[in-house]
Order: sequence, then structure tokens, then C-alpha cells
Amino acid sequence: MDDHIVLQRCVSYFRNLHSTAALEHLGHRVVNNFTSAWTCGNKLFCTLALMKGRIPTPRTSLAFTEDSAMKAIEEIGYPTVLKPVVGSWGRLSALIKDRDMASAILEDREQMFPLYRVYYLQEFVKRPPRDIRTFVIGGETVAAIYRTSEGGDWRTNTARGGKASNCKITKELAELSHRAAEVVGGEIVGVDLMESADGLVVHEVNNTTEFKNTVPATGVNIPSLIVDYLISAGKR
Repeated sequence: MDDHIVLQRCVSYFRNLHSTAALEHLGHRVVNNFTSAWTCGNKLFCTLALMKGRIPTPRTSLAFTEDSAMKAIEEIGYPTVLKPVVGSWGRLSALIKDRDMASAILEDREQMFPLYRVYYLQEFVKRPPRDIRTFVIGGETVAAIYRTSEGGDWRTNTARGGKASNCKITKELAELSHRAAEVVGGEIVGVDLMESADGLVVHEVNNTTEFKNTVPATGVNIPSLIVDYLISAGKR
């Protein structure tokens, strides 16, 4: 079998990771590769990569027990964001507003699968009711959208009803997105950023990012750019 470039589009983290490992074992080049998928698909691993690369990112704490998680929450201060280390679309993410809420949520998590008892906690960044998603292909930031909360939800995911609108790509936004993609080893990624009082911060990098809401909002034909990039990469 001849080697091929394979575009990995499976949104399931575990299927993505294992199929990528198998394809690379067969000698194929997968975009994005196993290391990038492993890093981006786990919020903790992604945060560590961003920190190592000196990318501005929200203050984050890690805990493994109910007591240590409560202590970390109180050190960060209310509100604190609790996210599963593996997950998408804002599912099972919680905005913890006080000690009683923290106690109830942590008690509930203690009854879940062990993965959900890895407590990944972040400061709640004071920002407009939106975040920014950029799309980086081959090191170039090709499109960006604002994702604006609808109905008062603190989460901005378009899968949860967040509204997508075009975002101008500034030099700062383009460069920070490029750096974030670089530190996770991603060739085609979506970078999630927030506008904090101290400037832009990156909170996630997505290795199989979706773009169905971005194309109509920006007019950028992302699928075509992806194909062009893969064809060009295949010739190198």
C-alpha cells in the first residue's frame, strides 16, 4: 500500500487517537498527527503545552481529590470554572459560584467515571459575553469568528446556541493563533481565545475543529483551503 496523507476528522477523542495511531503505524501521514491529537484532545495536556510555549492562558489548577479540589477552588476564587479534561461543546463544564455549589458539584463528580475525578479548574476570565475562534491552516490564520453567548449562558459554544459572527484578524490575533498551533504541533487547528483585561488569552486548541458556522459568517471557504493545503503538503 502506498503512503497517503490522511485528513483526520473524527470528533471522538478516543476514536481519533486510536485510529491515528493505527494509520501512522501503517506509514501514513495523518493531519493532525498523534502527538497533536493527544495534546489538543486533553485540556490539561493542552494547557501544559501552552504554558511551556509561553502562550498567555487562564490561571489553571489541577486536583485529584474532593478536598484538594475544594482548596484549589477557594484559592482561585469564585466564580471558578470546572471542566472535564476530555470533552467538547461545553458539556459537563460548570461555573462554580460559591462554596455550596462547589461542594454539591464535587460530590457528584466523585461518583462518576475516574476521568471526571481529574479536577481541571480555571479562573473565570472577565470578558465580553463572547470568545474568539480562529482557524489556522499550515501556520496561517485564515479566518476568525466571535462566538457570542445566547440566553445568558456563560458558555459560547455554537453547538449550544452561541451565535457566530465575523472577527477581524489583527496582527496580534494572527500571531498568537499561529504560536498556539505551533506549540501543540497542529497543522489544521481551531484556536479558542478570550479578550481579558490584560489582552488575549488562549484557553484551548482544537485538532478536529468544526467550521460549518464559520464559513457563512466569514465567507472563507475553509474546506477548500484545507484541501489545497493537503495537496501542497503531499507534494513536499
